[in-house]
Amino acid sequence: MDVELVIAVDISYSMEMEDLVAQREGFATAIVSQEFLEALRAGPMGKIALTYIEWSAANDQKIVVPWRQIDGPEAANAVATELMQAPILRGSRTSISGAIKFAVPLFKQSPYRGARQIIDVSGDGPNNVGDPVTTARDAALQSGIIITGLPVLINATPSGTTDINHIDHIDWYYEDCVIGGPGSFVVPITDRQNFKEAIRTKLALEVAGLTPRQSPAPAVEEKPRVLCSIGEKLWQQRWGTVGPAITATKSPALNASSPPNKEDVLLNMKIKGICRGC
Repeated sequence: MDVELVIAVDISYSMEMEDLVAQREGFATAIVSQEFLEALRAGPMGKIALTYIEWSAANDQKIVVPWRQIDGPEAANAVATELMQAPILRGSRTSISGAIKFAVPLFKQSPYRGARQIIDVSGDGPNNVGDPVTTARDAALQSGIIITGLPVLINATPSGTTDINHIDHIDWYYEDCVIGGPGSFVVPITDRQNFKEAIRTKLALEVAGLTPRQSPAPAVEEKPRVLCSIGEKLWQQRWGTVGPAITATKSPALNASSPPNKEDVLLNMKIKGICRGC
């Protein structure tokens, strides 16, 4: 196979139902699109293996379409039909780390072997439960797996409001905290009208082994523009709980005898809706 591709799709309640439908339709139509099939034929082998999973909380993942070989229009149509016939379910919380950890062993379980192994993660909010997203990401990268992103900006936090499920610049968060590996990239979905187009473009690029003209992935040594634990901290601030992702290093904001650090100051500004892109 040219590629083994795990498509990992967010179905948490932060996603509007109409967006979940558009997301499912977007992947189904992308798989049978001319752009995708041309990219498929252009590969050395001319075939890929694909599985489609949906995820929400740390231990809530489901395989919707198990590993399938796609080597032409007939196989692509069969996978798209299988995908569209499956019911759309929803779940609570957002664990990108859980999705990545669930996806990694799927490659060993696959009956196929691809020259590249990719996890394609889509979602509209930051990790807020389970392991830190960077821990899961780095473990996957050490196994030679590439992670790409499809951040959904449709429900991004408006100025002056508070939302524990969404943040400004979820695209920056995906770029700096989620994706990684050679040729990793994101294709953001900025409005409902370009849902299908963005998915089609991204799948075609992945299959062809290409990246967008302006790849946004920062250098490894650069500091993330968005706090990678922002989701866990927002949840903690809202509900007064400490999740596994931040128990190891207790935030100074929780200790009255310690002054708040820069990250906590930015977080408080974010919660008050006065810091765009914190």
